[in-house]
Amino acid sequence: MNRFTVGVAAVITVFCAGSVQAIQPGKTVSWDTPMGKVVFDGKNHADAKVGCLDCHSKIFKMKKGSTTFSMADINAGKFCGKCHNGKRAFATNDPDNCAICHQKNKK
Repeated sequence: MNRFTVGVAAVITVFCAGSVQAIQPGKTVSWDTPMGKVVFDGKNHADAKVGCLDCHSKIFKMKKGSTTFSMADINAGKFCGKCHNGKRAFATNDPDNCAICHQKNKK
């Protein structure tokens, strides 16, 4: 094989391997909301065969802090609600499911 072919194969391999995992093992992303802290653990989504590019940048912007949304947006099928609609994943508009994402504020 020539160097160009080997280089292209290496780039494709690295790109594909990187896109499989949503967040590195042991890593989370969290943010505070009025209903408690939301912790996103990419492992849950990776285990469900959801890759980074399924949401970024189709649903969410890639720049930290560039996307703001509300539960009303999610329940209307936007952002997390694209999948968390009770068909593909648990429904966000079911009060019994709130604690799946929202950790109660500790006093």
